[in-house]
This record gives sequence, structure tokens and C-alpha cells, in this order.
Amino acid sequence: HLLPTSFEPECGWWPKVVAPAGALDPNRHRLIGIDYVGGPSSGLTLEHPISTFDQARALRGLLDHLGIDRVTLVGSSYGGMVALAFAALFPHRADQLVVICAAHRSHPMATALRAIQRSAVRFARDVGRPEAGLVLARSLAMTTYRSAVEFDGRFDGSPLLVDGIARFPVESYLEQRGVDFAGRFDADGFLALSESLDVHDVSPLEVRAPTTLVSFDTDTLVPPWLVNELAESAPGVTRHVELPTIFGHDAFLKEAERVSGVIRSALEDHDWEVAQ
Repeated sequence: HLLPTSFEPECGWWPKVVAPAGALDPNRHRLIGIDYVGGPSSGLTLEHPISTFDQARALRGLLDHLGIDRVTLVGSSYGGMVALAFAALFPHRADQLVVICAAHRSHPMATALRAIQRSAVRFARDVGRPEAGLVLARSLAMTTYRSAVEFDGRFDGSPLLVDGIARFPVESYLEQRGVDFAGRFDADGFLALSESLDVHDVSPLEVRAPTTLVSFDTDTLVPPWLVNELAESAPGVTRHVELPTIFGHDAFLKEAERVSGVIRSALEDHDWEVAQ
């Protein structure tokens, strides 16, 4: 099986989903984790925009190199987009898809928010402070990954005066997430992959592999109605599971138990179908 998303055991990526006895069990499944073209460890400098179809072609090249013909793709967010692109380009090589908080196109409001992030990065790069731009962009992004309900519960408090400036509880959180991100990403790679999210456009009619879709009710980046638009048009979609959560788009990371249940069910049902 193929996991088209970053999986770094030393960093604990998706630790309750990808784990022994987990939904994606390395003792049961052959798992392949990749970094994307333009990602922080890919070692490639991009001179032109890249699309999810480009990522799918690169993935096909890797599978060819490894001698792997058919795969199951499990992807969240950008990984789900690439999975859809792969299934559209190479239908004979996609056994099954499990696509979590991703759809066939980008929501215009998500594009608007990412465009502001890219503007911040470009401006900061132009004045010689690319890291500061990445910090700002990631800070803004974090407000789109989580929900207003969660922020209200976590950060409802009075500000502290620091050098005469009000510092609110949520500010430290956003700033730290931005600093962490800037320490592992570069401006060019960020811009390329951010644009890739927004030029993503897969025809639902081309998604013919058996597909399970998962959405979250508080996800403002990929709202359930957009995922349902895909579900209603894609011939291969067998189910769309909408889960309630306070964690917004990041629920694919935070709701590991429920996400695992959907993945496990999809894989087991598909194994049964193949056996028949």
C-alpha cells in the first residue's frame, strides 16, 4: 500500500495511524512515504509552478523504479489531492483511494487565504527577510487549520503587557508554529507548493478507483459540501464519511482514532472485495 504523505518516524508523523497494530500497520502493509517535489527534503529547486499532476507523475516514476504496479493511496490534505490526480492519470495503477480532507478543486476562500500568505512571503523575501515571511505565512495558516471553537477553548484569556504592547495567549502559539515551520522550509519551496494547492483541479469523472472520502464539519479549507460535490460526481466514490470535530482541517492529525477506523474499514472492505 502507498501512503502519499510525509512519514518520518523520528518525528512521530501520524503516530497513532501509522504504527504496529495501527490502521496503516508496517507489519501488514508495504508502506511508502515520500516527500513531494519542492518539499524540504527533496533537494530540488523549482523554476516553474508545479501541479498535483506533476507530483503524481513523479510518484509514478518512483513506483516504476521500485517495480510496483498497483497501489492503494491513502492521503490527507495535499496528499489526498495528489492521490486524486494519480487516480485520474493512471487509473490502471490505483487499486483504491482513501482521501481525507481533500477534494477535486480548491475552495476560493482557501485560495484567498493562501494568496495572502504567498504575498507575505514574497514581500519578506524581497526585503531580505524570507524567514520572517514564512513565520507570518504559517501563523496565518494555523488559523485556517483549526476551528474557532477550539481556539475559544484554548486561548480565551486576558493579554499580557510586554514592552507596552498587548500580547494575547493565541499570539505565542501562532508565532511558535511559524518559527518551527520556517526552520524546516524555504521560501521558494513554500511558494511552489502553496500555488500547487490552488491550481489543483481534477475532473471527478476521472476518479474511477474505489474511493472513500472523509471530511470534517469544522474544516473551512475543505468543507464537507465541497467533498460532497466530488462524491456526487466521481464514479469510484463508494462512501463519504463526514465526522464532527473541534479541530477543523487538522482533524486528520488530531482525530487519529476515528480516522483510523475509517481507513481500517476501507482497507478491510476492499480486501474482501478483491478476495471475492
